[in-house]
Amino acid sequence: MRMTTSDEALALAAANGDSSAFGLLLDRHYDRLFGLCFRLTGQRAEAEDLTQDICAALPAKLSSYKAKSKVTTWLYRVAVNAAHDRRRRRATYARHSAGWGDWEQARQAEMAEAAEHIDWLHSAMAHLSDDLRDTLALILDDVTHAEAAQILGVSEGTISWRMSEAKKRLRALKAEEETR
Repeated sequence: MRMTTSDEALALAAANGDSSAFGLLLDRHYDRLFGLCFRLTGQRAEAEDLTQDICAALPAKLSSYKAKSKVTTWLYRVAVNAAHDRRRRRATYARHSAGWGDWEQARQAEMAEAAEHIDWLHSAMAHLSDDLRDTLALILDDVTHAEAAQILGVSEGTISWRMSEAKKRLRALKAEEETR
């Protein structure tokens, strides 16, 4: 197809799968399309991305071109719609990600605090008698009092007493550390 072929004829041929017509149509309008995208976005890299996205989608979109308006009018409408879609996606992303950084920092702080408590507990357990430490270790591992009693060969009441005693000693150890 030569330069004398109208844009409308090229668009209709491209819509029917003529790749050379599509290439010629892009050759004619790429720079203008990029210029519009640059004015719509205000940033060169963003305009390049938007223009590429539009060009990649054009073969499918050309099927909706009905030659009721100039190709440039239709192409500009496609570009404006694509820019609006991009802005909406960005706004949605910004809304959904707002506060995520604060949430993640709070989560990290909670995890650090929990790890600190666990480290203290493991260290403090070394100050308990073997019976109390064994009982506490089992209960911390989500073993029921009945199961712990069976494992340790004692009554369930003994497990409850040991847990009470372990808690009392750990509280005393914590209070002692805080007064230092």
